[in-house]
Amino acid sequence: TLLGEPRLTKKLLTCHLSRQNVTGDAKKPVLLGDIAATTAFISAAEVAVIGFFQELERPEVSNFHIVIGKIQEVPFGLSTNPKVLSHYNITSNTISIFRMVDDKRQDLKLTDGKEIDATKMSRFIRINELRLVTEYNPVTAIGLFNSTVQTHLLLFTDKASQEHTERVRRYREAAELFRGKILFVLVDSNVKGNERVMSFFNLKKSQLPALAIFHTPDEEQDVLPLGEVTAERVRDFCNGFLERKQRVNPSPEERTEL
Repeated sequence: TLLGEPRLTKKLLTCHLSRQNVTGDAKKPVLLGDIAATTAFISAAEVAVIGFFQELERPEVSNFHIVIGKIQEVPFGLSTNPKVLSHYNITSNTISIFRMVDDKRQDLKLTDGKEIDATKMSRFIRINELRLVTEYNPVTAIGLFNSTVQTHLLLFTDKASQEHTERVRRYREAAELFRGKILFVLVDSNVKGNERVMSFFNLKKSQLPALAIFHTPDEEQDVLPLGEVTAERVRDFCNGFLERKQRVNPSPEERTEL
């Protein structure tokens, strides 16, 4: 059923949600009835996921609700409003993830002929849920390298350390200064698979906590072992690297002036 009439849309949507939440305990998406509400929803979180649906009587809608129940830490919205769908250029049922860190939107189109179950939806979200500080794992690594932000900063630290919470707070404080320029990544040194990442930067556990910065196009890197993580040291390390890259690869305007 194409949902064009507002009152019919709301009635069907309410009915559909009630079937998905028989016990009343399941997490529900925020219903986004207009453009202003949708914009506010996106702006309120580092990562926001919205299901844009033209039709509710589809298997992918049920799968979307399964995903909502599995991924508790991400806010989910749902809209069937034709004006909202038009505003976001939605032409078929689509799940969109909106990221604050690089002002990026990623779409998963649920078109006919493509079998996309809850597992595939969850993987799409996990790959693309980059934050101001993203914890490194094999799934988020895919999203990091797919980002248009090509400089990545990694903080290697022990999450079990008593200083971990404060280190991350200071690291996050610095991340705010480089939004859209550098992706800030957290690497837990206690995770066995992360030893390969440490060895790539020639780091040993005895040198941690440490920063490593990496420019993906040319793989240029720099490393800074830290006795203490401070926002100032992180900021200075990032600025120094960006300035060196700028001198080596000046912008077109600067080359013209030369």
